[in-house]
Amino acid sequence: MVADDVIRAQLARTLAQTDFPALGTKYEGKVRDSYIRDGRRTLVVTDRISAFDVVLGTVPFKGQVLNQMAAHWFELSKAVVPNHVLSVPDPQVMVAIECQPLPIEFVMRAYLTGTTTTSIWYHYERGGRRFCGHPLADGMRRNQRLERPLLTPTTKAAKGEHDENVSREEILHRGLLVAAEFDAAAEMCGRLFAFGQAEAAKRGLILVDTKYELGRRPDGTLCFIDEIHTPDSSRYWFADDYEARFARGEDPRGLDKDYVRRSYVERGYRGEGPPPPLPDDVRCEAARRYIALCELVTGRPFAPDTAEPTARIRLNLGIS
Repeated sequence: MVADDVIRAQLARTLAQTDFPALGTKYEGKVRDSYIRDGRRTLVVTDRISAFDVVLGTVPFKGQVLNQMAAHWFELSKAVVPNHVLSVPDPQVMVAIECQPLPIEFVMRAYLTGTTTTSIWYHYERGGRRFCGHPLADGMRRNQRLERPLLTPTTKAAKGEHDENVSREEILHRGLLVAAEFDAAAEMCGRLFAFGQAEAAKRGLILVDTKYELGRRPDGTLCFIDEIHTPDSSRYWFADDYEARFARGEDPRGLDKDYVRRSYVERGYRGEGPPPPLPDDVRCEAARRYIALCELVTGRPFAPDTAEPTARIRLNLGIS
């Protein structure tokens, strides 16, 4: 585990913004800044953290954790599903095939949980018994395992706006995807999620839910893009005491960014209006959790690079 003094020292050296015009045309996401040129996409993973579709601030080493975990999962699953990765030239950079992203996000859920207004538990707690086209039984409890994993897609909201839960029927009706492409993507998501759950179980973890993005390669084939099974896109719980804690009505132990979400919910913020500042103590604890999960999932110690990130990226990518 990385020492606390190293984490605290990095508070002043987080990567919040990027400006690398030599890499191509820039597209800024909530966490990743993408640069596109000559059929390649260079993804620079910043240290920004978002929740409720709002950027809240930065977390030390978060970009390095996300990039290294995504690289780990893409490599581990490449025989199961195709992905877009070409190389990883820097702790916070991934170079990939430029793909045309599908206009929806594919969310897989195996448990009745969540804290955001788009979560399945938020919907269920308020009386909803149908979610993204799936019927839900009465009498279920928070954090209960669903009968089977459900694909619950969302729209891709513009920056600063909120995603919207949608069913397969709504996606087809709006013309976002045709049936054959949606069904092919859904099958790939189910396959990757089952693989991820099995691998997580080997590490004593439950892969609770996750969000996937898919794109079309230049030849039209579908593949996974962006990231997979990182703490930003996925929720993990410890398996050893889940059943006992659930029986007692306690929340499961987890290592993911839900800690940050909960800290904001406790302060009365769920994404409406400007967010309160992200306290340094929360930033450091979030960093510890990201790092701990990275080490647990990959089975390797996390080796932080404490260099100033912009200069290091320029050096590793050979740009001025």
